[in-house]
Amino acid sequence: MKSQYVLPISIVVVGILIAGGVFLISRNPGSSGNTATQAVRPVDSTDHIYGNPNAPVKIVEYADLECPFCKNFESTMDQLMQYYGPSGKVAWVFRPFPLAQIHSKAPEESQAAECAASLGGNTAFFKYIDTIYSITPSDNGLDLSQLPVVAGEVGLNVQQFNQCLNSNQFASKVQADYNEAIAEGFQGTPSIVIMANNQPVLQLVGDQPYASMRAAVDQVLQAIGQSISTSTTASSTGQ
Repeated sequence: MKSQYVLPISIVVVGILIAGGVFLISRNPGSSGNTATQAVRPVDSTDHIYGNPNAPVKIVEYADLECPFCKNFESTMDQLMQYYGPSGKVAWVFRPFPLAQIHSKAPEESQAAECAASLGGNTAFFKYIDTIYSITPSDNGLDLSQLPVVAGEVGLNVQQFNQCLNSNQFASKVQADYNEAIAEGFQGTPSIVIMANNQPVLQLVGDQPYASMRAAVDQVLQAIGQSISTSTTASSTGQ
């Protein structure tokens, strides 16, 4: 497929095809609705959140750090957060979905990102994945010896980082995140869910372009009665 990585199984996708992705829209944004996203776990304090943790709209991304389409989409998410983030109305939530069947290095990279979060919080987590995406050629091409190097570059204690990574402290968490994504029906990366008031209302599949994401976010903001203005408001951030 051109715009996403999928698990090596056959799938049937039902929805409205827009810009290479699938939109599954609830009739009543803000309620559970009858969509494929109905079972998605609400965002909570265990998540990695960039932006206002109390934002009424959250973009939840399930991603594989060796997926080239996730790498492209990360730059789109950076643009979206530059645009919406200052208003406090939109936040980005990253959930690991390493497809080990095709990217054997992805689970360890996901564990490394968890170690970064354990040592430096959400700020370190997002800096870490941003740097990984910037240096990996994707498709299992990253030299794993670079993982502690990246930790040092983002300001973490490398010795503590290595202790964390070598202990496999977060192996079970990463596996649980993967299992959760499968249970929620996701079969490729990036898989994207837009949450309104912590309820899933819209699902997109694949490397969505910026214009499509802007249109989707604006649609959800308007549906829940939020202005699409991006003026800065006072808010705490998870950055």
